[in-house]
Amino acid sequence: MSRIGKRPVELPTGVSASVSGQTVEVKGPKGARNFTATDDVTIKVEDNVISVEPRGKSKRARQQWGMSRTRVANMVTGVTDGFKKELEINGVGYRAQMAGNTLKLNLGLSHDVDYVAPEGVTVTAPKQTVIIVEGIDEQAVGQVAADIRAWRKPEPYKGKGIKYKDEYIFRKEGKKK
Repeated sequence: MSRIGKRPVELPTGVSASVSGQTVEVKGPKGARNFTATDDVTIKVEDNVISVEPRGKSKRARQQWGMSRTRVANMVTGVTDGFKKELEINGVGYRAQMAGNTLKLNLGLSHDVDYVAPEGVTVTAPKQTVIIVEGIDEQAVGQVAADIRAWRKPEPYKGKGIKYKDEYIFRKEGKKK
């Protein structure tokens, strides 16, 4: 039994869900999202509750059961609250600034990095050392944050680079004389 899969997903006020075949569509104050589940699960909407049930007892059906429930729960969270990742920039001369829809990163490279945010994801730089990535799709927000971080990952000696706000950088001791 999937402990995650058997818990139903509650729909908060202002959020509506509809199922047609294997496609679930969730609409809320921040937008609309849809997800097409595999044929291994059955999705039902009853009384502001979405429930996911496996079809059969195969290993794949049990795997898809919990995953499908989590995807539906993430869609409900996305259209109500949205998702947010914060990045911090550490290093002398490292900075970020917005120019329209483009994030300009100065990371000590021979050129500035221009990152254009994809549709559905909002990137802001309230300070020169802070980048905030927001959106209703958790996967897209995480991917954009990972793409930005990949330009200059934090190094273990001085901690210079782009890191997530809650990330711990394991520090190494430098050379000794």
